[in-house]
Amino acid sequence: MEETKIFLITYFAALLGVVPPGLVNMTVAKTCLEQGKKNGLYVAAGASFVVIFQALIAILLVKYIFDNPFVKNILLRAGLVIFLLLTIYFYVQARRGTHMETHSKKANTNSIFKGVLVAVLNLFPIPFFCALAAGLNIGGDVDYHITFILLFIIAASLGTFTTLYFYVVSFLKIEEKTEMFSKYSNYFMAALMLVLVIITFIRIFLS
Repeated sequence: MEETKIFLITYFAALLGVVPPGLVNMTVAKTCLEQGKKNGLYVAAGASFVVIFQALIAILLVKYIFDNPFVKNILLRAGLVIFLLLTIYFYVQARRGTHMETHSKKANTNSIFKGVLVAVLNLFPIPFFCALAAGLNIGGDVDYHITFILLFIIAASLGTFTTLYFYVVSFLKIEEKTEMFSKYSNYFMAALMLVLVIITFIRIFLS
């Protein structure tokens, strides 16, 4: 039961984390527009593969941090500030509205490599997954064993791929509604970040 909870929470957090327009999902969407859905799918697969390693780095960092009370307290307070800033950022972006660029460029046939490259350049998932892994251990009783780690990184990768796949199959249909889509996805992310602020605050209070 605990394993199922870990998998589902991580999966949906990763899924929602990629919804707002950003470097990776906009690269997927742009590739679909310029080179077709197949190449867009390859970009999504390459990016999701990199997430495995980003989530692994994140959870190993958290494992070390939770074994070190001093570093743990610093991280929790830093995480509180980061999530608060992200809440404000996503809210401001939602209020402003975001326009998705779809300029035509020369096709890049190595789409998997493109997905890997943009995912490597996108460093946001590491602190995001760090905070998520810490949030899963609110009571301080989670053992970061091999099963937990495997479930976490697989769920993170699958959640990311699910959203990117949605971009592949749906972006051509929602292209005319990108501003509305961006606005409400940013509101949703602002709400998610606010939830993480509350969780982190509780964690600090209980520690």
